[in-house]
Amino acid sequence: MTPRDAFHLAFYHFVVGSLKNLLRLGASVRVVPFAKIPAGPCVMVSNHISHFDPPLLSGYLPRKIDWIAMAELFGTKWSKAGFTWLDVIPVDRHGDDRQALRTAIKRLEAGRMIGIFPEGGIRDGERSILSGAEMREGAFLLAAKAGCPVVPVVILGSERLYNRRNWISWRRAKVYIAIGDPIFPAEGGRKQLRDDTAAALICLKDRLVEACQLTDDDLPHSPQERMREP
Repeated sequence: MTPRDAFHLAFYHFVVGSLKNLLRLGASVRVVPFAKIPAGPCVMVSNHISHFDPPLLSGYLPRKIDWIAMAELFGTKWSKAGFTWLDVIPVDRHGDDRQALRTAIKRLEAGRMIGIFPEGGIRDGERSILSGAEMREGAFLLAAKAGCPVVPVVILGSERLYNRRNWISWRRAKVYIAIGDPIFPAEGGRKQLRDDTAAALICLKDRLVEACQLTDDDLPHSPQERMREP
């Protein structure tokens, strides 16, 4: 490990650990590992229901995540430095970003885990991949090119943190994270991998609902709805 990599790793664990401790004030998190995340290279894909998802997943999944995020987050000198030290990979969401693809593949070749929200933004209801909405192909192109598995992850309840009342110690929001079986690229290429992952995410959500005895109220709602809850 180079001194640069060691610094990035230390900075990552400091930031993620600090955010995890902060989020404990408002959230009670339960991780349900229906499967183990592989030790080698993989692409983690998850639904996206709030701005709290990246720190929650980084804090509670057992491996370091190199996130792919929109380039707009790197807009200032300090944000660029911070996200670079966290090993976040900037991507242009409006074009063919070959540099981001090359960087991500290089990270996978080094045995790392890449994290992507294939919805391209925060989604709930019928717009959520948990309801069968379309996913962007970037994650599956990356996994197919690298020949590595996709790890499906479902997160539920994090949008409840938009409600200030849930930050009161006795009203901590219940957040659930489920880890599914790795899905390996097959003969059908990235399209087949995307379809298999889409089905796996819905199945994983159903398994999580059953295992934790969740209701429709625990499924993704908009931030506005959660903020209006008493």
